Amino acid sequence: MTVDARKRLVSEALGTAMLLAAVVGSGVMGERLAAGNAAVALLANTLATGAALVALILTFGPISGAHFNPAVTLADASQGGIGWRHVPGYIGAQLIGAIGGVWIAHGMFGERLFMLSTHPRSGLAQMFSEFVATFGLLAVIWGCSRRRSAALPFAVAAYITAAYWFTASTSFANPAVTLARALTDTFSGIAPRDVPGFIAAQLLGAATATALFRWLVPSLPATADGLVVSRIDEGTP
Repeated sequence: MTVDARKRLVSEALGTAMLLAAVVGSGVMGERLAAGNAAVALLANTLATGAALVALILTFGPISGAHFNPAVTLADASQGGIGWRHVPGYIGAQLIGAIGGVWIAHGMFGERLFMLSTHPRSGLAQMFSEFVATFGLLAVIWGCSRRRSAALPFAVAAYITAAYWFTASTSFANPAVTLARALTDTFSGIAPRDVPGFIAAQLLGAATATALFRWLVPSLPATADGLVVSRIDEGTP
């Protein structure tokens, strides 16, 4: 593995860890300070996540593309933005980073390091919400990366901030995030039994958006230079 390849994997792992630390940590802080007001807790969780996304995409985008999301990585590979041989490493780094980010949040707030969520998120409405959330995320990524790439970090963060509120599931939209949030019995958790349905809906939403935008906006940029969708030199081992 080349130095550049290692840097990309570290970038994906670290960025995903910091994203999960922001999601879970702000959920814990919001719930503690909201005195039982779930709307205030969700607002705190939403604002922190959206702000973190802008900063993290701008920071790690030029290194790895700042996917932080297996659905984004798979969609990018399907359009030639990243070679398929890089996909297992990216997804592995994202999963490791996501779990590490949950543990970081637990450590900061004095929670038990190892736990499973008891927060149910079941039913067709929840799964449909995840389809919509992930479809919208990939729509924003493809539409902006092909026409307004400089705006992409802000567009992604704005969309996720909004989707926290307009989807019944609060917009996980990310298989790595979903798996990791099953390991926290805090405000942002999801019961492990509900994880497979969420992930299936997310992957279907990502695939649907990718297929549609390949027709709507077919041209790919020569490079997205770290703005979520990146082109990796196919000569890189």
